[in-house]
Amino acid sequence: MKNTVVVLGSLNVDTTLHVANMPQPGETISAQSKTSSPGGKGANQAVAAARSDANTCFIGQVGDDQSGQMMIKALKDNGIDTAHINVVEDQGTGSAVILLDENGQNSIMVYGGANQSMGSAVIKQAEELIKSADFIVAQFETPQERTLEAFKIAKDNGVVTVLNPAPAATIMPELLAVTDLVIPNETESATLTGIEVTDEASMDANAAKFQKMGVKNLIITVGDKGAYYSTEAAHGFVPAFKVDAVDTTAAGDTFIGALCSQLKGDLSNIADALTYAQKASSITVQSMGALPSIPTTDQINATYKK
Repeated sequence: MKNTVVVLGSLNVDTTLHVANMPQPGETISAQSKTSSPGGKGANQAVAAARSDANTCFIGQVGDDQSGQMMIKALKDNGIDTAHINVVEDQGTGSAVILLDENGQNSIMVYGGANQSMGSAVIKQAEELIKSADFIVAQFETPQERTLEAFKIAKDNGVVTVLNPAPAATIMPELLAVTDLVIPNETESATLTGIEVTDEASMDANAAKFQKMGVKNLIITVGDKGAYYSTEAAHGFVPAFKVDAVDTTAAGDTFIGALCSQLKGDLSNIADALTYAQKASSITVQSMGALPSIPTTDQINATYKK
């Protein structure tokens, strides 16, 4: 059976400026080119789940503007249920400016806009949708208070709650208490626990700290090295697939969406799901843009034939 994945998250129009090297403080540089496309961590994760054949639904908010219409259309075009995307008149749709250098590394500046003004009514209206899901995924580009409300509904109804604490911020203790699986990258994990990620022992220490904070299951993504996992049943490290990266913008989001499309509710297949997610993200980084670079199941299977 296909997983039903609900994503509570951000909808941003991404503007990417292609540069030779990242500017230094006080330095003015010229961009080599500019591209715009639908994005936002929430949208990227939802598209990744949908393209890996999950039944995917979105809870979010956009402004009453052309960018908002673009974002809703982009999700619909990927077969995502957009019935719970709220449209507001007093805030613009979220946006992001991405600096992308010739090595495929990026720096991102985000304007939250409508994402950050989401109220409780949006969650209340989506209550039945949340109850019907297998997984609900959220990030930190929408208010933590809304995530807490959604996760409480999910926990009361046996839905697995997945938190991607990005961009890193202080986490509400109440939110951690209703989070089943937390997925930071190594920098975000260190910011949240105070323990630098340098080797597997330090990852184990991060897992122990998260357990003390209330979260029993952890995945730390470590860029092109792979992903560490720690659950109540097992822990280990799944290496990444080595490729030549062109644009890493949506790699982590692809990983999370693809993972949730494959993961069982009891996390018993986490190593296999992580391997699939690594395959998906390895394809994403080989193309430009966020949504355009996210692969389908068929593309993943064709690239990594058994």
